[in-house]
Amino acid sequence: MSIRVIAYDVGTTGIKTCVFEISDHIKLIASATQGYELYVLDNGGAEQEPDLWWEAMCNTTRKVLEENQIDADTIKGVSFCSQMQGLVLVDREGRPVRRAMNYMDRRAVEELKKGMAHGLTIAGVNAYRLFRSLSVTGAVAASVKDPVWKYKWVEKHEPEVFKRVYKWLDVKEYLICKCTGEFIMTPDSAFATLLYDVRKGREGFSKEICRMLGVQMEHLPDIKPCSDRVGTIRKEAAEMLHLKEGTPVFGGGGDASLIGVGAGAVKPGDTHIYSGTSGWVSTVVEKQTVDVTSMIAAIVGADNGLFNYFAELETAGKCLEWVKDHLALDEIDIYLEKKHVAASQEAIHKSLYDYMMHAIKDVPAGSNGVIFTPWLHGNRCPFEDSNARGMFFNISLETGKTELIHAVLEGICYHLRWQLEAQEKKVTTSRVIRFVGGGALAPLTCQMLSDILGREIETVDNPQNVGAVGAALVAAVGLLITENLSDAKRLITVSGRYLPDLNKKQVYDHYFEVFKELYKKNKGNFTKLNKRVIE
Repeated sequence: MSIRVIAYDVGTTGIKTCVFEISDHIKLIASATQGYELYVLDNGGAEQEPDLWWEAMCNTTRKVLEENQIDADTIKGVSFCSQMQGLVLVDREGRPVRRAMNYMDRRAVEELKKGMAHGLTIAGVNAYRLFRSLSVTGAVAASVKDPVWKYKWVEKHEPEVFKRVYKWLDVKEYLICKCTGEFIMTPDSAFATLLYDVRKGREGFSKEICRMLGVQMEHLPDIKPCSDRVGTIRKEAAEMLHLKEGTPVFGGGGDASLIGVGAGAVKPGDTHIYSGTSGWVSTVVEKQTVDVTSMIAAIVGADNGLFNYFAELETAGKCLEWVKDHLALDEIDIYLEKKHVAASQEAIHKSLYDYMMHAIKDVPAGSNGVIFTPWLHGNRCPFEDSNARGMFFNISLETGKTELIHAVLEGICYHLRWQLEAQEKKVTTSRVIRFVGGGALAPLTCQMLSDILGREIETVDNPQNVGAVGAALVAAVGLLITENLSDAKRLITVSGRYLPDLNKKQVYDHYFEVFKELYKKNKGNFTKLNKRVIE
């Protein structure tokens, strides 16, 4: 028996709509993408228009069905994988009362200080609130980017807007609401609010933590499991999507939950690394674990009873996009060529990245002495500092653009190693690591990551689609096509393996120590230059 489902991968800069056929394996039938804006504001804000997510979802659904002659009647379910820790405040009709605040939004400095950084503190957090949060939620809202402080920022700075709030949703939950009219959150999204009680038998939003942090309980939606059928597509939504009214909609999950599923890293002890717009290191664990000093926590996973010990890098592939826009484009003059060689922005984007990888392939390990720090929008782990920034260090007269671009890739990999080592203070990571996301499309990056980590790296087919694969598997569980999400281990096969070059690792070990020192020795300078920007 096989079925078809649509999985929506809702990223920071665009949505990818994928049709999968699932039987004893999972097969991508067709896909379509559409981008949308991320508005980065001078005061540290990062916002998006929820209606543009919906518009892109409708457009890509119609496109993928029409261009591939797929009958809507054959689609048996819809599921989601999306960016997390957004703040989407809606009224009773499900309409946004303001732009969504993206996970990168770092405006709520004063709200965090007022809520957490007073009295007797440990690691900058009020001791009582730290311990109560950890005992109830298994985590603590200690980052300026945590959504509860965005919520408090709106309450303080936009009181008239705040009065119109009916529910607090995350990104995919808003799209579920548009499809079904239901106001829900999946457990992983609820956990990401850092208001979720993880204690056995008490799972749900905590009245105590909400009261402690000043959150109105009535603003929080019902919680539904990721593989639950949370509703069906309403008539109006069906017409806009070109799907059948009544098509089941499943809860899905956040990217931090489902990318590991799509990577096949689903068993306790499995580690995967993701490099997309953002990046992370994640290891599946069976119990809650927190490292407050390194800003790592075990977050609720899509598979019931398991957690993902999760270390986040704010800007990973975004750094490569930056270097493409500001270092590569003028040199290779792609804008003059693209009108003749490509019909789509996606093709231009891909061909340019391929060209960049080709151009830097002969740069030696260590980029001839240049080190790049990938903190273009602050950093979260293993240190929390919204003032931290990227830098090129140790440029000489002999340094060219190829070394700079190569150093950007190395800098991302150095930071991922730093996070992996921080994880190993508390848990055991796997010796073989699955590497997924757009970064895993380039063999050069895969080999570089293996060399810098000193670990074997495995990749899968279409690594940029693993979030959608995870969402499709959630729908398959909900439709009883497969028993549980651990089946991903069987359904997802390895397509590439990379072993570390020990000679290069020796070079990278030396540079890695300098990389870590760059933050420690420049922390004060980052504060002097950037603190005024966000306050």
